[in-house]
Amino acid sequence: MSRYLNNKYVSLEEYVPGEQPKDMRYVKLNTNESPFPPSERVVEAIDSEAVKQLKLYSDPDASELREKIAGLFGYEKENVFVSNGSDDILNFSFMAFCGRGEHSVVFPDISYGFYKVYAELHGAEYTQIPLREDFSIDPEDYVGIGKNIVIANPNAPTGLALSRAAIERIVASNPDNLVLIDEAYVDFGAESAVGLVNKYDNLMVVRTFSKSYSLAGARLGFAIASESLISDLNKIKFSTNPYNINRLSMIAGCRAIEDNAYYMNNCKIIARTRRNVTEELRALGFEVLDSRANFIFARTPDISGEELYSELKKRGVLIRHFKTERIKDFNRITIGTDDEMNVFLRSVKEILGRI
Repeated sequence: MSRYLNNKYVSLEEYVPGEQPKDMRYVKLNTNESPFPPSERVVEAIDSEAVKQLKLYSDPDASELREKIAGLFGYEKENVFVSNGSDDILNFSFMAFCGRGEHSVVFPDISYGFYKVYAELHGAEYTQIPLREDFSIDPEDYVGIGKNIVIANPNAPTGLALSRAAIERIVASNPDNLVLIDEAYVDFGAESAVGLVNKYDNLMVVRTFSKSYSLAGARLGFAIASESLISDLNKIKFSTNPYNINRLSMIAGCRAIEDNAYYMNNCKIIARTRRNVTEELRALGFEVLDSRANFIFARTPDISGEELYSELKKRGVLIRHFKTERIKDFNRITIGTDDEMNVFLRSVKEILGRI
């Protein structure tokens, strides 16, 4: 680092994204991208009018996209905030709502790594609440806690999910604090809390186009919340970068919403493949958590998590390994196409000497 860096950032431990290697072609199962392409309507829209208009700034209000999202979920445009990926919304939320004392925040100790990074980046007082022995979130740990709460549901990297009823109990018991539910993976089999937003003005549900909508490269996310919370996010957005969604991403999001049935069907296919792979791995002696996401979290007593990751990488299959002590023997495996998962399973059997 340079000698010019502000002292408050010197000890900051930045988020480490999944590998995006270029040394060879991999079966890439490490960053939870969709194995399916965007719909034809998205491709056609980006190839046509949107490209011609790139000389102009994008709409800072993202009016059409917000209206499309609001219509899909049964809300008004004023209940929708869109930004440059759901990470951007998380960043704005920690900036806007989290701090010290009454603005402190809690989140699980094993979850999306950016929560801790954002808390430290913005100087927020935070507590990481341990998961249960089975790696699930105990709702009782958050009921009436009197602090801001951030929960990924389904959680990452475990894939385990809380019920909507459990989420509602947490939200209802903390009326004076923000409860942010990060639903990046909810379309793959969990219950969404979006329907509770009209009932609770302290609830914010954050979603992304990166997973179920096959637009990870477009960097597009949205939040649904009370009009007042959305207004707060807009205050931060318009104080930093009003044009934070480019024209191509905006038009892609609009057309993707119009093709919602295509994407939701893809989610069902991924969920089916997830069940099949889970059964295959369990038959090989793996412990596989009951995922409701587009990935599974698994370990085997036959080989360490790091060694399995390394051996698979040598064979051109990339998965995600974490070095955190409690989960170091697990790997997170994105669900790809059936053909990709067959390559993965065949490679695992070869490594374990089962072929």
